[in-house]
Amino acid sequence: MPLNGNSSARRPARWWLAALAILAAVIVLAAFVTHRDDAVQIHSAVVEEGTIRSVVSTNGKIEPVNNFEAHSPIATSVQRVLVREGDSVKRGQLLVVLDDADARAQAARAETLLKGAQADLSAAERGGTQEEVYNLDAQLVKANSDHDAAQRNLDALTKLQQQGAATAGEVLAAQKTLADADVQLKLLRQKQTKRYSNAELARVEAQRTEAQANYDAAQDVLAKSNVRAPFDGIVYSLPVKQGGFVAAGDLVLQMADLRKVMLRAFVDEPDVAKLAPGDPIEITWDAIPGRVWHATVTAVPTAVKLHGARNVGETTSIVDNKDLKLLPNVNVGVTIVAAEHDHVLVVPREAVRLDDSKPYVLQVTGHELRRRDVETSLTNLTQIEITHGLSANDVVAINSWSGKPIGDRTQIKF
Repeated sequence: MPLNGNSSARRPARWWLAALAILAAVIVLAAFVTHRDDAVQIHSAVVEEGTIRSVVSTNGKIEPVNNFEAHSPIATSVQRVLVREGDSVKRGQLLVVLDDADARAQAARAETLLKGAQADLSAAERGGTQEEVYNLDAQLVKANSDHDAAQRNLDALTKLQQQGAATAGEVLAAQKTLADADVQLKLLRQKQTKRYSNAELARVEAQRTEAQANYDAAQDVLAKSNVRAPFDGIVYSLPVKQGGFVAAGDLVLQMADLRKVMLRAFVDEPDVAKLAPGDPIEITWDAIPGRVWHATVTAVPTAVKLHGARNVGETTSIVDNKDLKLLPNVNVGVTIVAAEHDHVLVVPREAVRLDDSKPYVLQVTGHELRRRDVETSLTNLTQIEITHGLSANDVVAINSWSGKPIGDRTQIKF
């Protein structure tokens, strides 16, 4: 009986323990369900190995390297146009002829004036015209003869005076005749060697110089009135028409050797410091979709100036254009590769966060996010290079679907 009594007393206790166990299980299950409801659904990305480039995207303009422009030297009319835009031309080929009748008349007048000025200068340097020189030579011969005769007469009278056969007056008269002959001879010799003063010679030389300049100008007008190709190239601008009028200085024709062209790229001020000589350049033109031309940075801009509403530095590069597709003065898209790293780990730029300027990511570990400090290198608009802290195929969080903040230890669901 006592044994049966003890058994009856323990039965309620076992039921009580069972009830407590069930209650605990319910509480744990409720907590688990509640915990699952708190988990955040996220956008994530896989750490990949690949190539990352840091680029400067801008615009530029194509310019000819070896360029020739012909301008009208005077106001005149266009007599003949022998080419069309886009024509290939050879060196020395006649391209455009302007009416040069007035220019020829002016050149003829200038030539006449030049010849006259040259004759005047030659005469001044010789001491006069040919006739004047001949007359002076004859006068010198006579003056020398008169001087010699006067000298002989004086010598003879001097001897006769010593013998008492000539008077002192006759000797004085002979001396005066010799002196006059000497003066005349010296004057003629001076005329022969220095007829004109330095000022007179300078004036004649100035007249010749002016005449030469006018003649050269007239010849230049004539030469420019017949436009010829100075080298092999392509006519890319021809704003005149046969029979049309052109004012002095008007553009008549533009041509260039387009096998090589120059790219002038406009780099915004904040990006100038990223450039270095040798950086690759990729060039695109909307007129030929899908085509890419290649060049390299040859010089870093040394100054920044206003270009429209932008502060830019200009860098120029030579571009091969053997098929002549790139035309002068077209606007192109420019991509300058400032840096490029191959076979590196990259993640989306949004996956990297900063804490006191220290980069970190939220790595997916099971159903939880864990903070991982990382080291970074190259960055572009969409990606960032990870040099330490992650491995290939690791998964990192970007953000939550709902916009709810996420951080270290955040529970997640997929």
